[in-house]
Amino acid sequence: MAIALQELKSHLWNCAEVLRGSAVDRTDWKAYILPLLFFKRICDVWDEETAQAAELFGDVDPVDYPEVHRFVVPEGCHWCDVRATPANVGAALAHAMREIERTNPDTLYRVFGAADWGNREMLGDETLKDLIEGLSEVSLGNTAVSSDILGDAYEYLIGKFADVTKRKKAGEFYTPRSVVRMMVDILDPKEGESIYDPACGTGGMLLGAIEHVQQAGGDARTFFVRIPFTLDTDSTASRSAIPGKAITIGAKRRWSCSFVTE
Repeated sequence: MAIALQELKSHLWNCAEVLRGSAVDRTDWKAYILPLLFFKRICDVWDEETAQAAELFGDVDPVDYPEVHRFVVPEGCHWCDVRATPANVGAALAHAMREIERTNPDTLYRVFGAADWGNREMLGDETLKDLIEGLSEVSLGNTAVSSDILGDAYEYLIGKFADVTKRKKAGEFYTPRSVVRMMVDILDPKEGESIYDPACGTGGMLLGAIEHVQQAGGDARTFFVRIPFTLDTDSTASRSAIPGKAITIGAKRRWSCSFVTE
């Protein structure tokens, strides 16, 4: 069953409510909720692809058909494996995320950021289990959540937790979608070209450019998106651009394009 944007937003906000009683600062909530969102998305898409392969080839071992998967989910690193972990959940979560990044270097490099999952003083097992159980209630596979809805939910979180408490303007972290669309329309990127944003923040301009090329009938597979890691003034913002990349690649093949990290 497809999930509505408002329902997904509600689940994400419930995650924020779980963190409200933890030692994690409000301005850092996004650094924990977003990686969990993308971890769940990757695993749910992997499960869908496994089920589709079973329909085609019968009862098969997913290891025998790696080509059916967009991403590699190593053994023992699935969402369900972490969910079943009785203790030291943070360590299990960190291990699963690092292994997924390691086995998908071209598409998921640094996708999960640098949250300190192993800090039990900041995030105990009970809090992490509550977060995991909350997101376990919603399916994030392609049949349940479209790329547009997941992208909107991603932007909702980014905008909701834009850091305005440390003498920063929210615009340093998040640019409203209306402004992004206007800038992309002015640039009018086309297939075969490349786009580079040296202060990409959460990557809204870059992802908007991909959508623009696709909507104009261009082949986004020949469109190169370059993501920097060193020039943005907010390193957390720069890291958040990579999960945005995971949304587009993992959602629908129509979003296929070439990402280059620099």
